[in-house]
Amino acid sequence: MVALVQTVAYLGLEVRRVEVQCQLASGLPAFQIVGLPDKAVGESRERVRAALAAMGLALPPKRITVNMSPADLPKEGSHFDLPIALALLAAMGVTDGEQLADHVAVGELALDGRIVASSGVLPAAIHAASEDKALICPAAQGAEARWASETAVVAAPDLVSLLNHLKGVQQLPLPEKGELAERTHGPDLKQVKGQETAKRALEIAAAGGHNLLMVGPPGAGKSLMASCLPGILPDLTTEEVLETSMVQSVAGMLQDGRISRARPFRSPHHSASIAALTGGGLRIRPGEVSLAHLGVLFLDELPEFQRNALDSLRQPLETGEVSVARANAHVTFPARVQLVAAMNPCRCGHLGDPALACSRAPKCAADYQSRVSGPLLDRIDLHVEVEPVSARDLALPPPSEGSADVAARVRAARAIQTARLEGTPMRNNAALDGEALDRFAAPDEAGRKLLMDAAEKMRLSARGFTRLLRVARTIADLAGADTIGRAHVAEALSYRRQPPRA
Repeated sequence: MVALVQTVAYLGLEVRRVEVQCQLASGLPAFQIVGLPDKAVGESRERVRAALAAMGLALPPKRITVNMSPADLPKEGSHFDLPIALALLAAMGVTDGEQLADHVAVGELALDGRIVASSGVLPAAIHAASEDKALICPAAQGAEARWASETAVVAAPDLVSLLNHLKGVQQLPLPEKGELAERTHGPDLKQVKGQETAKRALEIAAAGGHNLLMVGPPGAGKSLMASCLPGILPDLTTEEVLETSMVQSVAGMLQDGRISRARPFRSPHHSASIAALTGGGLRIRPGEVSLAHLGVLFLDELPEFQRNALDSLRQPLETGEVSVARANAHVTFPARVQLVAAMNPCRCGHLGDPALACSRAPKCAADYQSRVSGPLLDRIDLHVEVEPVSARDLALPPPSEGSADVAARVRAARAIQTARLEGTPMRNNAALDGEALDRFAAPDEAGRKLLMDAAEKMRLSARGFTRLLRVARTIADLAGADTIGRAHVAEALSYRRQPPRA
């Protein structure tokens, strides 16, 4: 007799159906798991053995073979513990195998029989709903699974209570859907003294989803302004919340099933490797660019990152997704992010101040800035120079306009873009391309003449020209203008100036 239990395997955010098959046969006692298991799955033998012993059950003195089909699909993760245990119990006659056919099971087993949390429960719940099956998962993640509202969820704290529920002896309660996490806004823009040009660029970036680079001396407020960005960005839509939550679920970052409408804000240290930024590792997991999906990826001290790590972001910034290729798997994660970066003009940071600049200026600036490749800089829509803040500026009273005022204008501009792009896969001006770019971002005659003259003098690339039009469209939206005028193009051009190079 062969007992069958359905579970899932993950390839990025893609969920693949896996059938766990268990057979008890005559022969020397053995417990073997086949079907391309990784080390964590191979170790399930000992966790399952100990969990059954905690229930007072011993493995039968037979040859136990567990096959995970399809056999050519790599199986990774501890969530295979529970389906393996259930298939074995069904083969032993402890539980009804036919009843398990209506369920998808995921979960890790503790040695005492508890069912503990594992990553990827939300995508598994959505998959179960698509196949019209119930999901068996750890009790700690029942709230997470309930976000897939069409799924019947059996959230069990341990194997004993799960078996009693399946036999009808005990009724496990239906878990409540997880709560929305409270939004944290970060610092308010009222804390930023001066820097009106940089704050205007921050507003444009938020309104259109544009990439932004701030260049200035240390202590000028670059990191502070970047941390203010979450407070002026609009909330995620219901569809976007599900997208970001699935990435966090696969990464094992959803706590107590709480999801948030706030856009992700990730700020990795400059020592981050390529795998940390784009994803990968022995067990492929999403990197920072995917964890920031539909949110902000903030790279402070940009030239201090490894150059090859920075260049690995070039393709995700262009395509909105990152592909991790391995010999046995090809995994794709979403990566539609808004890149915000900050850097000093040179290593000492005081290039423009003769009293503080080092003796190697301006050559040190060229050496320092050359760590960031031109193609990456070309993918950044807004370049703004942040001036040093004087003690006189700091003594001024706080600005009258804060994050709430800017956020209102950003929401209004985003609403215009949502209505304009309805029915297309594009969500904001930063994604305008092809026919939509020609239709919605064409300037008037005066604006077009200025644009063509500037493009020739500044030797803009095709990508730079396109990004300039997108920024001009956002500036026009903030002004409530239907057509892009000369003033909008002129302001967009002022943000295309890259940091000076010696």
